[in-house]
Amino acid sequence: MIRVALVDDQAMVRVGLRMILESEDDVEVVAEATSGVDAARIVADHAPDVVLMDVRMPGMDGLSATREVLAAHPGTRIVILTTFDDDEYVYEALRAGASGFLLKSVEGDALVAAVRVVAGGEALLAPEVTRRVIEQFARTSPGTVEEAEPSAEAVGDLSEREVEVLRLMARGLSNQEIAAELFVSATTVKTHVSHILTKLGVRDRVQAVVEAYDSGIVLPRP
Repeated sequence: MIRVALVDDQAMVRVGLRMILESEDDVEVVAEATSGVDAARIVADHAPDVVLMDVRMPGMDGLSATREVLAAHPGTRIVILTTFDDDEYVYEALRAGASGFLLKSVEGDALVAAVRVVAGGEALLAPEVTRRVIEQFARTSPGTVEEAEPSAEAVGDLSEREVEVLRLMARGLSNQEIAAELFVSATTVKTHVSHILTKLGVRDRVQAVVEAYDSGIVLPRP
């Protein structure tokens, strides 16, 4: 059973999320909170596997709450709930350790699938969201990623092929899409991704992409 906590100051949003999630046999909503202040408390009390976290909330925003929760409970998976129009903190939330993000307008089936993916230890990098969010919140103009000439320090132990895979990950491509782009099998890509995570010392694809931007391996093109 996947245990989920909801953190959102809008009651109707929480009701909608609960109805969708609890219609599934393998998902249980174990707690709700109306502010970031209460997020750490409900995680301590109920030990959810996944937290769906709003960004803009009174008292403490989702970014601060994400940092607080993960500092105390690093194994918790946090998914940021956002809209493109008003959320300025998504990129920083990913840097703080969030496992991904979802638009509040997401369809029910996609929401459930996302919770299962994150609970299974994967990161949520939806291609239609990734390009805009990562680039926008890197404080540059939206566009397609540019292949930089990173320093040896930035690349570290990554092989040339692993850098190539990381750049495709930064474009929001799935393993299958990367495999098609590079004319290799999805299993080979999965192995490359695993090596990238280990060498960068990050826990999932989201953190690897953030590291790619932070280190200059990938740059948004103006």
